Amino acid sequence: MAELRHATVAAAAARASNSPAKRDAEAATSASSPFLPSPRGGGGDGALRSSPPLHQRWPLPAPVRALLALEDPRSPSTPASYRILLSLLTCLALAALVSAPSVWSRLNAPYLCRKDGIRLRCPRVNERTSLWENPHAAATSWRPCAERRSDEISDLVSENETSGYIFIHAEGGLNQQRIAICNAVAIAKIMNATLILPVLKQDQIWKDQMKFEDIFDVDHFINYLKYDVRIVRDIPDWFTEKDELFTSIKRTVKNIPKYASAQFYVDNVLPRIKEKKIMSIKPFVDRLGYDNVPMKINRLRCRVNYHALKFLPGIEEMADKLATRMRNRTGNVNPYMALHLRFEKGMVGLSFCDFVGTRDEKAMMAEYRQKQWPRRFKNGSHLWPLALQKRKEGRCPLEPGEIGFILRAMGYTKETQIYVASGQVYGGSNRMAPLRNMFPNLVGALAAYLANPVCCLQIALIYMLQNCRVRRKIIITR
Repeated sequence: MAELRHATVAAAAARASNSPAKRDAEAATSASSPFLPSPRGGGGDGALRSSPPLHQRWPLPAPVRALLALEDPRSPSTPASYRILLSLLTCLALAALVSAPSVWSRLNAPYLCRKDGIRLRCPRVNERTSLWENPHAAATSWRPCAERRSDEISDLVSENETSGYIFIHAEGGLNQQRIAICNAVAIAKIMNATLILPVLKQDQIWKDQMKFEDIFDVDHFINYLKYDVRIVRDIPDWFTEKDELFTSIKRTVKNIPKYASAQFYVDNVLPRIKEKKIMSIKPFVDRLGYDNVPMKINRLRCRVNYHALKFLPGIEEMADKLATRMRNRTGNVNPYMALHLRFEKGMVGLSFCDFVGTRDEKAMMAEYRQKQWPRRFKNGSHLWPLALQKRKEGRCPLEPGEIGFILRAMGYTKETQIYVASGQVYGGSNRMAPLRNMFPNLVGALAAYLANPVCCLQIALIYMLQNCRVRRKIIITR
């Protein structure tokens, strides 16, 4: 009887669960809550929903569910984490909006050029005005400190107390010759010696035969330095071995290291000058350092460079004419630059670096190096790995195309007016083609405006650098 009553109760419960009212209530509950599982079994598409949904197997956090439901963050029922998530997303969106122009400009940077045959196609950029501004605005108020003051006391020794006479050949181009002249005055001061007016050695590249007095004002040079160093125009008459001054080993001081100290001259050169009374120094390019000499000697060198060395009036007039023509060509609004490429045959040869070229060009350069620097060249077999290593280390002169890449990367646009102030570029028009493609407004030689020798153009450029006559832009490259 107990078992029969239990079976009767179970059957009644089953009939109640299958009643229409019960099924309608379950259906309504299932429709109102999408996060509840579907009933198993049954006909139709009930079998397709038999597995638990994704959000039930991996429950989503409350802020994500609120974000998907796009709830109002101002609602009191909205969780605080949802508000924080919405704030973070808003900040990320604002950051992306602000950085979008910067990312776009980087994608369109001036150095992203593509090669089209032998031409380089570079995207157009807007030139920044800061490129032409003085980065050190405070320098405009600086005043010369090397100029001799009226109250400055002279410490020049008398003529009878001088150690002797020194004579130098200023080698290299005009810029190197100026450095040699400044150093000659400095070492004369260090050793209390009398300086004979330096001789400008004829350069094998420029073939320039001009003398010191053809370029500089000799009277101004001697008078301006008369309280610092005693300078004479020529070798004393009592010296009868003038022809042997640069040929006799007894009269020549050699093997002076580059950037030697002031003490080196006192210990090694001064005793020989006192013994022979007159000595020549050879070679004399960068033979005096800067950090290992007294401050007053460095000041004296600046005094020579910026005050004592004065160009002749004719050269100054030519430089003014050159600057005027460049300004008239570009106008008062458009700036310009004078560019010294330093890529002449002599510079390329002296560097002993390898550059792209034909076999004939490489053979001619090897022959030129062997002729000019035989001891350094030897048989040439050791130069190839050395040239590659120097190229990797960045110790080689930059080609005109590489200079163009640097200028474009700095932000200069292709409309920039460029005047090339160097001599004949090694490789000619083929070597200049990449630079000219990037900067069409390029004048290959300043001689087109003055019809003067290249050496005079270099003098004019140095004059403008010295006297700050060109206030637009001058870039000197190594």
